[in-house]
Amino acid sequence: MNNIEPFIRDINDFPKPGIVFKDLTPLLNNPAATASCLQQLLTLVGDKPVDKVVGMEARGFFFGMLIAQALNAGFVPVRKPGKLPHHTLTETYALEYGTDSLEIHEDAIKPGDRVLIHDDVLATGGTAAAVCKLVERLGGEIVQCNFIMQLDFLDGKARLKGYDVGSVLTY
Repeated sequence: MNNIEPFIRDINDFPKPGIVFKDLTPLLNNPAATASCLQQLLTLVGDKPVDKVVGMEARGFFFGMLIAQALNAGFVPVRKPGKLPHHTLTETYALEYGTDSLEIHEDAIKPGDRVLIHDDVLATGGTAAAVCKLVERLGGEIVQCNFIMQLDFLDGKARLKGYDVGSVLTY
């Protein structure tokens, strides 16, 4: 099974009117589709060495942990403020209306660590760009930013210029 697209369900008007949400739960509910998606994400990485995989809250955790395990790398969660229990670094980034923030444990990435950043969707690129900044503030070297799907019409890749960006699906 190479084509995972049939396992991505469109939900109209979620979380607000006019948005078409890409729902991964059918993919997660199918072991063969999950395995295929994982293999395709690993193919994107190729033979690049990876020490840590960073996954963004919350849907980046699903495959981020699986990728880390397959690469024999550590997994680092990036979360909304106040969710991580130890000392954290915070990065605030712009949204369409207002700002948001993400946090990472200060000791999660060591200088020189080769880091793969993973999330489910690359949309506007704001979240991924903020995570790149956090990783680099800790001295990590970003090997790749990889995603299950990329929404080209939102041009998120433009905010990740200078990074290797890969996705399994493009819409």
